[in-house]
Amino acid sequence: MLCSSLLQAADVNNVRIWLAPDHARLVFDMSGPASHKVFTLSKPDRIVLDVDKAKLSTDLSKLGLDKSPVQRIRSGKNGNTLRLVLDLKRPVRPKSFELKPNQKYGHRLVLDLYEKETLAKPTKTAKPKLVAGRDIVIAIDAGHGGEDPGAIGPGRVREKDVVMAIAKELKYRLDKTPGYKGKLTRTGDYYVSLRSRTKAARKHNADLFVSIHADAFKDSRAKGASVWVLSSRGASSEMGRWLARKENSADLIGGVGSVSLDDKDNVLASVLLDMSMTASREDSRSVAKQIHGNIKRFAKMHKSHVEQAGFVVLKSPDIPSILVETGFISNPDEASKLKTRGYQKKMAEAIFKGITQHFSRKPPALTLIAQQKADIRVHKVVRGDTLSVIASRNGVSLSAIRKANNLKNDRIKIGQVLRIPAS
Repeated sequence: MLCSSLLQAADVNNVRIWLAPDHARLVFDMSGPASHKVFTLSKPDRIVLDVDKAKLSTDLSKLGLDKSPVQRIRSGKNGNTLRLVLDLKRPVRPKSFELKPNQKYGHRLVLDLYEKETLAKPTKTAKPKLVAGRDIVIAIDAGHGGEDPGAIGPGRVREKDVVMAIAKELKYRLDKTPGYKGKLTRTGDYYVSLRSRTKAARKHNADLFVSIHADAFKDSRAKGASVWVLSSRGASSEMGRWLARKENSADLIGGVGSVSLDDKDNVLASVLLDMSMTASREDSRSVAKQIHGNIKRFAKMHKSHVEQAGFVVLKSPDIPSILVETGFISNPDEASKLKTRGYQKKMAEAIFKGITQHFSRKPPALTLIAQQKADIRVHKVVRGDTLSVIASRNGVSLSAIRKANNLKNDRIKIGQVLRIPAS
């Protein structure tokens, strides 16, 4: 915390709010740095934010609080201190910090309000049972969000908006394809930390993590899309990080959480982690190469090959991970393309095809795609299906299909995977 005696008076020029599933973020735009403190009061629930040597120069009544945990914000002066009181609809836990100026904003004071239920100490839950015919899960990570707009191109086109549109299009294509399911790491315009993005992928037992971005450079002539995987150096440093904290970690290794490190000696843990990361990086390169080739068919590539770096979001030891830079949003030509629906669909299709090309050759065990590859005939029930229609379509009798699936009657449900016996 900065010493208040060294700080000049600062104005609160603007306040913004961002809503995420587990918290609300209030951002106070300051005319300069300011010392602050936060404390809570109960009966009724309130949060008090004291900002030293500050004054309010904006209208708080225009702040959209409808879906937030805040009922209203009141302001007053306590000597030289600006006091902001947040009347709450429900108890939350505050966390505050200051941000230094960047290319878009000046000094900022951030107040995160976390929902109480998300702060409970996690309890061990049973691992999800992996049943035959499961979907291949793809974690789709739209970069940036909320207070972090990412790169901003000509015409004020924002990276966070472009990549979110591509991510949603990719999810749509995956969800309508039997055997695949897309899961977004963020579903709206709010910020998610880098480590939380990979944690979300692990929570969904993802088979692949795809992070989508749009590049920027000070020279507007820079252009070209690129596809990235984790570098050797980045993998080595991450391996050391995981091993160093394995005793206190519930993190799991082995694709879908089949092996835990916390009860292994250092040598065995190191071997298991190395094997997992090696397999994960091989699959990452395979998917990345397919996507690179697909994008190259309609867009200029920044490099003729898949690139490597130590991006934090690529560092899941147990999940193959890639990062797609869809183009340079700082380049006027590429920015004008990236903001169009047609080009966003092209980019999503290229990523989608790369994913399905890889998994059609190397599907995870127990998935619908793996069963199909093994020439085991299966059918995933969709709306409108009946058991008699499925039997007729596949040239088998009703009694045979009942027997193959241990069915006592002809009732089936959407999403159910049926084994189709030989005719």
